[in-house]
Amino acid sequence: MLLFETQLALIEHLKVISNSKTTLGFVPTMGALHQGHLSLVETSLQNNDLTIVSIFVNPTQFNNSEDLEKYPRNLESDIAKLQTISNNVIVYAPTVDDIYEGNTTAKSFYFDGLENQMEGKFRPGHFDGVGTIVKRLFEIVNPTNAYFGEKDFQQLQIIKKLVEKENFSINIVECPIFREENGLAMSSRNERLSPNERNAAAIIYQTLLEVQHKFSTEPLSEIEHWVNQVFENQPNFKLDYFEIADETTLLTCKSKNPDQKFRAFIAVFVNNIRLIDTISLN
Repeated sequence: MLLFETQLALIEHLKVISNSKTTLGFVPTMGALHQGHLSLVETSLQNNDLTIVSIFVNPTQFNNSEDLEKYPRNLESDIAKLQTISNNVIVYAPTVDDIYEGNTTAKSFYFDGLENQMEGKFRPGHFDGVGTIVKRLFEIVNPTNAYFGEKDFQQLQIIKKLVEKENFSINIVECPIFREENGLAMSSRNERLSPNERNAAAIIYQTLLEVQHKFSTEPLSEIEHWVNQVFENQPNFKLDYFEIADETTLLTCKSKNPDQKFRAFIAVFVNNIRLIDTISLN
């Protein structure tokens, strides 16, 4: 398995091994790889001539310095997990200086308002950091296809908008959420949960499944009230937000329209560890 720590070395290598007809799959990650990440890599391997996985904890998308500091990092373990799938993956694990070239600040982006909903309301500037790093990685790797999971659905829609606005000729492939046996959406942050917290966190997905069931028959206000009650009765959980929104615009659903696709979004703190999840309601 090839590992590159500088963009220059990676770009030079790609020039040697690829040509205009080579399809290049790209899976950007922040490391702490789990089966969800590996499923994206497997999909890329099946559909492209080459696959690159980036492993980089991006400082400009963290609103909480403690969260950045505690974010799990273990490059050796990540590479070992990738090797269980294939030795043909190319790993790009740059330093902050290699990516930001001495200027570790986020650029400002306008994603037609997508950045102001949900995560944007609770994490100011977060999507400027996301846009900055994804744009930079796309410029370095120049992939044919890039793979993202649906768990970060708002981020997925924003990256699609980034590709549109920056005129990148990159196909964004959205992949289904990979879940643990109890339904908890796989996340690198799950590793910070205690075994009991991890088991109890199954309530997040169970709540979303019930919302999906209620959506067809109950008023929106009653569904929202019910979700708030669920987490008020869970002393170790704090609901950050619950939102039912249009899949395309991410605007809050005010009334049910059969011609629109809606999705439920949720963010919950478990002992100061923030977990997000989502589910389609149509």
